[in-house]
Amino acid sequence: MSVTAILLLALVVAVAAFVQGASGLGFALIVAPVAGLLAPGLLPVFLLAVMIPLNLHIAWRERSALDLRGAGWISAARLVATPGGLALLWLIPESSLGLYVGLATVLAALVSLAAPAFTPGRAAYLGAGVVTGLTETATGVGGPPLALVYQHRPPAELRATVAVCFLTGELASLALFLATGEARASQLGWAALMLPALGAGVWLSRLVHERADARRMRLFVLGFALVSGVVLVVGAAV
Repeated sequence: MSVTAILLLALVVAVAAFVQGASGLGFALIVAPVAGLLAPGLLPVFLLAVMIPLNLHIAWRERSALDLRGAGWISAARLVATPGGLALLWLIPESSLGLYVGLATVLAALVSLAAPAFTPGRAAYLGAGVVTGLTETATGVGGPPLALVYQHRPPAELRATVAVCFLTGELASLALFLATGEARASQLGWAALMLPALGAGVWLSRLVHERADARRMRLFVLGFALVSGVVLVVGAAV
């Protein structure tokens, strides 16, 4: 990547870390399409690796609000579905990964916008875990199913529970990629390079996370995801 592309990616990572630190969601939806445009070969390992310290911090910061029951069911289903996500990745040619990331981003944003409010139960937790395991392992985008389950819960509960679910799944997916040789040192190196930008975004989120307007933040994330996802799809198709 050029210096300009590196700086752009760092800026996007910082903004996405701020958004997720404040709202509990949005990092992958913001970063994945941009990374797909700049360097699709980084996905999904780069995205999984750079999100681990982010979600570790958020989970610890919001630990008192964790929905332990929901996190347990989602994480169990997420772990079971992780090998299926790796199988999907094997079926997707690297040259077409940007197209699939864009489609997954657009579809996830549309579903999140259209879904009605509901009270989640065990079936919802398990379904969200399975879908997240498949999509996050294959493309790096896995937040929308969790957003559907927790979007009408208190913001602190959403941030804590989603962070724990993400963290569990990201560690499992990354371990599977390392064990099968799918993770490259360069992908992990780029994730390490983005840590200062990630830290800056998270630090700024601490200033506003208790008073951020969750509804406006969610609409911003989904709107950005729609636009960037469409750009990625169009770019891959031409």
